[in-house]
Amino acid sequence: MAEQETFFERLAEQRHTTVEDIRKQIAARIQAGLHDPDPVRRAQWERIPHAGEAPTPEEWLRYAVERLHEDGAEDLLKRYLIDG
Repeated sequence: MAEQETFFERLAEQRHTTVEDIRKQIAARIQAGLHDPDPVRRAQWERIPHAGEAPTPEEWLRYAVERLHEDGAEDLLKRYLIDG
């Protein structure tokens, strides 16, 4: 969980906002994706493993990082955090 906090904190710092605002923005994107009229896009969001009705920002982040790792692209996240 510490990595997730660090990521959200970094985004908040880069965007001159709060961690809570970052979480709200991500949650809004998740909701928009889950209600996308395009069934292919909607299915992409629905694939994110989640315990509740919709993925949380933390569940989305975990999924995104796992996908980067599976695709051998974890350097993208590292570069983003360093270059921010």
